[in-house]
Amino acid sequence: MFKEIRKKKNIITIEEIKEVLKKARRGVLSINDEEYPYSIPINFYYDENKEEIYFHSSRIGTKVDLLNKDNKVCFVAIGKEIIKDLSWAPYVDSVVVFGRCNLIKDRDETLQALKKFAMKYYPSEEMVDEEIKVGSIGVAIYKIEIEHKSGKIVQEK
Repeated sequence: MFKEIRKKKNIITIEEIKEVLKKARRGVLSINDEEYPYSIPINFYYDENKEEIYFHSSRIGTKVDLLNKDNKVCFVAIGKEIIKDLSWAPYVDSVVVFGRCNLIKDRDETLQALKKFAMKYYPSEEMVDEEIKVGSIGVAIYKIEIEHKSGKIVQEK
C-alpha cells in the first residue's frame, strides 16, 4: 500500500526517524480536499510510545471541516541541516508519516496531550500549567495514529 523509498542509500533508520519527529519544531500537515490537497504548517508533539502525533487546533475552520470529511493525512517533518565533508551543500533529514487523524474527545486525554505538546515549546512546566489553566477551554487536540512512516537524508545540491 505505501511505496518504499526509491534510493535505498538515502534511507534513515527508525531511530533516526524518531529523532527527527521528536526534535523538529514544525511540520506540514496535508489533508484531502475535493480538488487540491490542503497543506498547512503546524507545531506538533510526537509520542514515541504510542506512535502518535498530536497538534492543537481551533474547533472550526477549513482544517477541521476537511478532517471531518476524510481523516487520512500525510505529515512531513524536516530535521536540521547538517554539513558533512566540508561541502557547501547541506544534508537534510526528512520524515513522511501517513495515518488517520481524529479529534480527541475525552477532556482528560485532551489536557494530558495538551500538556505534553506544550512542554515541547514552553520553557517551564509552571508556564505550561498556567497557560492551560487560562486558555485550554476552546482548544482542540487532534492525534494522528501513525500507519506508516519513512525517512531519508538528501544533500541539497
